[in-house]
Amino acid sequence: MINENTTHVIKDPVHGTMQFGSLENSWVKPFIDSPNFQRLRHIKQLGMGDYIFPGAVHTRFNHSLGCSYIASQIANKIGLAEEERQLVVIACLLHDIGHGPFSHAFEDIFHHKLIKHEDWTPFFLADYRNSEFFSKYNKANPRHHLTENKFLRIEEMIMHKSRAKAVLADIVSSQLDADRLDYLLRDSHFCGVTYGQFDLRWMLNCMAIVSSKKGERLGITHKGIGVIEHYLMARRLMMRNIYHSQKKLALEYYMIRFLRSLSEGLEDYSLFIDVKKTRLGRFLIKANSLNQKSSSTKNPSSHKKLFLDENFSEYKELCDYDVYSAIRNLSQMNDEHPAVRLAKSIQYRQMPKIVRLDFNDTMEIEAQVKDFKKTNQKKYQDWQITFLQTPHRSYSGEEDPILVVNEHNAVKPINEISLMINAISDKYEHTAFLCIDKEIANDSSVIKFTEKLSQSVGVEQF
Repeated sequence: MINENTTHVIKDPVHGTMQFGSLENSWVKPFIDSPNFQRLRHIKQLGMGDYIFPGAVHTRFNHSLGCSYIASQIANKIGLAEEERQLVVIACLLHDIGHGPFSHAFEDIFHHKLIKHEDWTPFFLADYRNSEFFSKYNKANPRHHLTENKFLRIEEMIMHKSRAKAVLADIVSSQLDADRLDYLLRDSHFCGVTYGQFDLRWMLNCMAIVSSKKGERLGITHKGIGVIEHYLMARRLMMRNIYHSQKKLALEYYMIRFLRSLSEGLEDYSLFIDVKKTRLGRFLIKANSLNQKSSSTKNPSSHKKLFLDENFSEYKELCDYDVYSAIRNLSQMNDEHPAVRLAKSIQYRQMPKIVRLDFNDTMEIEAQVKDFKKTNQKKYQDWQITFLQTPHRSYSGEEDPILVVNEHNAVKPINEISLMINAISDKYEHTAFLCIDKEIANDSSVIKFTEKLSQSVGVEQF
């Protein structure tokens, strides 16, 4: 018999005391205790973010717990039935289960991001979809059994293919989802900044089910307009100052170039024999083979499914520590191979020089950088100077707007009500800069080139 008066308490630096009733705890604990979920303890939420913000050592594990907790708060506020609450709480808990080392950064080891963490998610979820797990789970949940059909609904919500009620899918993935509500507050806290802060408690209080052309959706009452303005501005500031911090992006570029260079040399570079024998080494060899195949075909995705099928067992064991071990190993070598030089830069935090550029004519910038590299290819390695750009937007009013219901039950998109949100709606902002290796930053030819480029395209405007 489940005693619903008892709670499971998790002390969290962001949400304080996260209380899960015994019923909710029985829904999530079998997943939390599983090896696939425990793996997330060893994958940092912000990739290389802690090299810039030393406190940002929080993990996908922390975030997933927080996301599940917020989902339970939303579900309670809008009055979902128990079985619906169960679905969204589990879906939010497992939404990041497919991430690899250093979160999003690891996806760039594949050309054109051919494989993203979402591609691995169904494989992780499949590990739960078996009679043994269901039987164990259902013994702890006699009231709400987990079935093949229910688990499929959970997977569809995570994979944005939900055929369930739209309001349930919105809690898992939307512009007002539990994921964003947690990561903004969590990332802000651990980075030691206030950009991402907003009044979560008041937002939860103002959440409601609203009617739309697509059916019932998760929305906000008119009393919550102010907190949504605060929330979206917090998201914009976090993007500009944290997620798209030039130094963070530059170090993640180093990390990806390190892994790609290592993968290309593992097969025939004798110096890398120890790394070749590791699970990371085995995975990178296969990833390099996929990159070569995808570069020589008009349909790169044709090799994708086979790669996922054959390499999931290796991927599911990878975490940040595997990469750090390889970096430490190579950083102690005396060699000019790009992987070795990049390993030293990462291991000893040899930050590249950043030259911020105005985002006007990226094609012209890329052309000039390409010409400079070609002219100096015998003098500099390809990774030592590069142009990086990352477009981003804080809010989309066209695709799937946040809906507001007033006291007369009239529903409108928030960008039609708020001047501030209308001003940023569907507007792309850009981070554009040159990333220059510290060893060559003071070379006369590099200085002349960067000065000329800065004069021709300008520096970034805010």
